[in-house]
This record gives sequence, C-alpha cells and structure tokens, in this order.
Amino acid sequence: MFQIRVHGRGGQGVVTAADLFAVAAFLEEKHAQAFPSFGSERMGAPVVAFCRISPTAIRLREPILEPDALIIQDSTLCTSVNVCEGLSQKGYILINSKKSPEELGLKEYVRNLPPQHVLHLDATALALEHIGRPIPNAVLLGAFAAQTGILQLESVKAAIASKFPEAMGKKNIAAATAAFEHIRQRLQGAGLC
Repeated sequence: MFQIRVHGRGGQGVVTAADLFAVAAFLEEKHAQAFPSFGSERMGAPVVAFCRISPTAIRLREPILEPDALIIQDSTLCTSVNVCEGLSQKGYILINSKKSPEELGLKEYVRNLPPQHVLHLDATALALEHIGRPIPNAVLLGAFAAQTGILQLESVKAAIASKFPEAMGKKNIAAATAAFEHIRQRLQGAGLC
C-alpha cells in the first residue's frame, strides 16, 4: 500500500487533490481511498487530506501517520506544522515552493532521502499560467506522477477531466501536463530517472 498525505490551506484544493489521486488510481484498476481532516473550517486554515493506493482492498480507516509521500501545497506550513512527521525513510516530498526544502527548514528530514524523492516546484505559478487561479492541486498531481511513477499521466488527465467542467478541465490538464514534463525533464537532466 502507498500512502499519501497532502498538507495545505483551506481554499487551495487539498481535499480535491486527494480525491483526484484516488480517481486516477481507480482508473488504473487499483484500490484507493481519499478523505480529509479539518481543523477549523475556514479559508486559509491548515487542512490535511489523505489518500491510500493499493493493488488490494484497503481496510484501514484512520488518518495516515506514516506516509510514503508528502505533498505540501503551502510551504508556509513547513514552519508552523510538522509536515514531515512520520515520513518513511524512503518517502517522497513534493513542495509547492520556489525555495528548496533545505531553505524551508526541512534539512534534517530530507538529508537521508534519495535526491529524486525530494522536489520543489512553483506550482502556484504554473497554476496561474494555465488555469488563471492560484490553485496548485492539479499541478502537483502531474508533478507527483512524474516524480514517483505511482500514477500514469493519462490517468491523471482522465481524473481531472472527470472532476472539472470541460474548459476548466482542459486548463487543469494543461497545468498537470506542464508540471509532469517539467519534473520529468529535471530528473532526466540530473540523471535521476
């Protein structure tokens, strides 16, 4: 089983991100489960969502305390919440930021992880470019697919198309595809894939 924890703030599409991960996994004939965890339900408040992906039925129902991957949609959470808590020693981190994880104060968490497992991307800028709104979830979904290989780009695109109306779906698919290509090229350029 592969477990993903998504950290962000209310209004950034954190819950939708987890749902999209699950839909993409279903489209690949995997079992999946997605659910949120809310504190105060208001715009800008910290939000966590979870997704499990497995080749077999998933019976767990509790929050993910030991994730295999972290998606951090808002890098300001790195200084206010222990976003890396419980991360597997072979885990993945994908951060929406212009700054590296080290610059964000995560050096102790990332120093022992393989280089291709720790990536940052200005997903908000890509979202603004392609969607016209600072909602990074589809961008990070595409980047995650390139980083981990857990999901295929075609499944990601189909999941997005199933969630958003036609015009908005096309914009989100373009954003996810751009992120996928960006991460894939970065990893190839560094000889990491």
